This record gives sequence, structure tokens and C-alpha cells, in this order.
Amino acid sequence: MERFEDAQIAEFLRRSYFAVDGLWFVKSEERYGFEEAMALDEAVWDVMSKIQARKARALLGITGNSLEDLAVGFSLKLAAEGYDYDLEVNPSAAVFTVRTCPWYEILKSSGRTHIAETIADRICKREFSGWTREFGQDIQVHFDGRLCVPREQCDTCRVVFSQPC
Repeated sequence: MERFEDAQIAEFLRRSYFAVDGLWFVKSEERYGFEEAMALDEAVWDVMSKIQARKARALLGITGNSLEDLAVGFSLKLAAEGYDYDLEVNPSAAVFTVRTCPWYEILKSSGRTHIAETIADRICKREFSGWTREFGQDIQVHFDGRLCVPREQCDTCRVVFSQPC
């Protein structure tokens, strides 16, 4: 029996994960139209964010609900999906500066950047808010510029998780 490196297995699973997400969306769009496919995508990512956050907690042994705890768990998601990012955490915010988003790269390579802003508005915000719900109701998320929205003229996404004082 062949032995595979962990990196090979991870890359295979990452590519399969992206492919199945894209395929089910395109097939849903063909059958039901763009708006219904987006509504289904929102429902999927509502649940997926909860599953991912809970799995990150379990894998990393995270028991708290601080911004730092959220930042560690969310970093696992970004690393697993192949984002290129930096993280700054202070007492009031965890700021992820994303230089490369694999989801946006897929939209570019498939010639579908025209839906990127809709994805960012409806899916990214929903998904990332799902993470905040798993780490405490008082944590908020907002974007300080988005890579995939040309009119914002940003070369990064800044995802800011914050907590009121």
C-alpha cells in the first residue's frame, strides 16, 4: 500500500472541498437560478461555520471565548483553506489582513469575478459572523476593505473581529 505525505492528503482534500463547493453552487444555479443558489449557499455556510468553529475548538483545545481564542481557531480555518494572511491581536480586536483569498482566486480563474462582491456581502459576512456566534455573542465582525471589490481599490481584505469595551 502506498504511503502519502500529510501535505499531499491535505492538498487533495482542500482541492476537493473547493471543487464540491463550486460544483454544487453552479449546478444549483443552473437548476434554480442565481438568487436561489445564493440563498442555499447562505444556508450551507450558516451551518458550515458552526461546524468549523466547533471542530477548531476541539482540535486546538480552545475552551474560552476571547478574541484571542477566536483568532487562533479562525487562523486554523484560513491556514487549512490556503489563505495568505497576517494576524494582529490586541485587547479590543483581532485583525486578519488577507493578501490572497483562495475563493477569490477560484472566481478569477473561472471567469466569475462579477459575482465576487455578492459572495463577499452575502457569504463571507454570514460565514464569519457564524464564527463570532460560536465564540461569544458580543464579538462583531466587519470588513475594512475587500480584495474582491474593485471599487474599494484594496489589495487586501481586512477582516476585523472586535468586542465592545
